[in-house]
Amino acid sequence: MKIERLEEPIKIDPHKIVRLTEMGNITEIMYSETRSRGGYITKLDNDHYVDNRTGEVLEFSHIENRSQDLANVAKSLKRLRDLLNANITDVTHCRWLTFTYAENMTDPQKLRYDNENCIKRLRKIFGDFEYITAAEPQGRGAWHLHSVFIFKEKAPYLPNEVVAQCWKKGFVTVKRLDDVDNVGAYLTAYLGDMELSEALESNCPINHIKGIKEVEYTDDNGIKQTKKYIKGARLYMYPPKFNIYRKSKGIIEPTVSLVSYEEAKEKASSAKLTFSKTVALEDEENDFKNTLQYEYYNSIRK
Repeated sequence: MKIERLEEPIKIDPHKIVRLTEMGNITEIMYSETRSRGGYITKLDNDHYVDNRTGEVLEFSHIENRSQDLANVAKSLKRLRDLLNANITDVTHCRWLTFTYAENMTDPQKLRYDNENCIKRLRKIFGDFEYITAAEPQGRGAWHLHSVFIFKEKAPYLPNEVVAQCWKKGFVTVKRLDDVDNVGAYLTAYLGDMELSEALESNCPINHIKGIKEVEYTDDNGIKQTKKYIKGARLYMYPPKFNIYRKSKGIIEPTVSLVSYEEAKEKASSAKLTFSKTVALEDEENDFKNTLQYEYYNSIRK
């Protein structure tokens, strides 16, 4: 499959059907020139499927790690990004927490168990709140947890030492999300990219690198520094079929609908267009072509 990013957007007929995703302050419009009317395959079991175009029974190619399953990884991170945006419309109601193990803890089942127990302890102290928690694998094999706590009112003060006592497994940091107007994009950036030094120390395979980016930050002395990150390198660390994120029962889903492009633009008219991309897909072997266009609108961006 050949994938090409186009420099110029395509002109969309106002009456064409698009997918409209409404998620808090963010609205996404996605247009596909070719609309799917059904699946190409029918799954028979975990190992076999039928190609509906030819009738052949074929075997699935099982993956060894997440970096070989980029489509599913992208879908998981997009769902997480959309969930965050759908549920966080006022950052003063939220806190961003990172939970770190003191030991080199590598058991995904224990990770889930420890997280659930910590949430129970924290709710006894700070009252009820909703949460979205994502797991981040480290180069040394251990796990981190990143959580967003969402309160009905302004978020209370969460002292690091109190949260650490509830965690009981190591260290915690608690941060505000001031001046972040696209929380989903901001927070999911932690989960795919890996700092260059960490990737080199962990001997992480880098054949799936998408590039290196530099991120500016302010150190403990107030001095601006830069770090280099390898895009997508951390995806290699996720086990196959691992649930990247978990959420509480009160977390709402984005609203997704199929409407005309004209109607979608009307719904997004009060928001600012902040990003767009147009992608051409071509599979010569299967005589398949399509063009996708994405538009993102932010209602609080000035």
